[in-house]
Amino acid sequence: MTSEALHKKHPMTWVPTLYFAEGLPLYIVIMMAGLMYKSMGAPNDQIARWTGLITFAWVFKPLWSPLLEMAKSKKSMVVLFQLIGGGAMILLAATLQLSNYFLISIALLGVVALVSATHDIAADGLYIAALSGKQQSIYAGWQGGFYNTAKFFAVGPLVILAGIIEHYLAPAQAWGVIFLILGGLLIGLGLYHSWALPGTLNVKLDDASLKNSFRTLKDVIIDFFKKPGIWKSLLFIFLFRAGEGQLSTIAQLFLRDTRALGGLGLTTAETGALYGVVGSLAFMGGSVVGGYFAAWLGLRRAMFFLVLGMNLPNLAFFFLSTLMPTNLVIIGSAILVENFGLGFGFVGLILYMMQVLSVGKYRTAHYAFGTGFMALGLAIFKTVSGDIQLALGYQHFFVWVLASAMPVLVMAFWIVPKGMEEQEG
Repeated sequence: MTSEALHKKHPMTWVPTLYFAEGLPLYIVIMMAGLMYKSMGAPNDQIARWTGLITFAWVFKPLWSPLLEMAKSKKSMVVLFQLIGGGAMILLAATLQLSNYFLISIALLGVVALVSATHDIAADGLYIAALSGKQQSIYAGWQGGFYNTAKFFAVGPLVILAGIIEHYLAPAQAWGVIFLILGGLLIGLGLYHSWALPGTLNVKLDDASLKNSFRTLKDVIIDFFKKPGIWKSLLFIFLFRAGEGQLSTIAQLFLRDTRALGGLGLTTAETGALYGVVGSLAFMGGSVVGGYFAAWLGLRRAMFFLVLGMNLPNLAFFFLSTLMPTNLVIIGSAILVENFGLGFGFVGLILYMMQVLSVGKYRTAHYAFGTGFMALGLAIFKTVSGDIQLALGYQHFFVWVLASAMPVLVMAFWIVPKGMEEQEG
């Protein structure tokens, strides 16, 4: 049965909502959860350590991808995982007022992460199977745009709302309302997608074909590690987010911490407005500019500037920790610069994985492996960032973040192979 026969609805009825649902749990785990725990009095090292460990779900997701082929359809898997994720968030909302809320909420966020990481595989597979190559290109912008809209929604309006509710209710109750909204939203998206998504079927498998799936996975892994210079590439990908992975975890905690503890003492609502709204829009703008910059100069010549652009703006937080301004315009300007640089430079990593790492027989699978190593670097640096910050203090921590970017900055001079200019042209 062809995808055309299975899919009757216009892609615009499901592509934006599918990728909004894909991005939302990720940003809840890696960004929103930290702000929630900060409001509830958890220490920075515990926040960074546990939210960092949870992100390992996205590191290892390629390993269980063959199992998803046993399901009757990709659509059924997408809907199921959205419903489970929404249910876990509602349970989290109901348990935040318990005395052992931290342990329970981390476990439930772990469920959300595992379900979300697995959902990513099914959702991306559905997108590829349901749309032609030309359609995939046409809707790629909507795909990425709504994935990032999830970040804006999670860390912007919802955090602002949490801050407003905190004026009337205890933090546990305020954030319980937020996670109740999130759980209901994800369940609502799951129900909507049970109608809107194309019914793309998986190939019917028997035991032998499942065995073949794992044999193919073995071939993919062997072929991946036979690539020339693969260990240098993986080191580059792993280190690319060393500075950003630490900064993105601690920056919001720095904004929220009291001035007596070296923070800027912003409210939850102010943090949501500045980091969620201003930061998200700046990131999107930086991504667009970075893409045009790399296309104009070529990846090999552009890479150093992309890495520099991603990390040099981190000076903005050293500036904030030194000057300790109270003016929200100054603070917001620093956040804008930092996030614009992050969006600008992150393009370099994506293009490197697409144009250098994944070249060969198994392009899609090898790109997935690259994203897994990228997630590994993010998870490890995120996990240890809280301990480093407590040991160094905010000001010295932001210096350390800049130093963490030096190895990848040096590698940027030679990591893209010669001849890329001809390939790009």
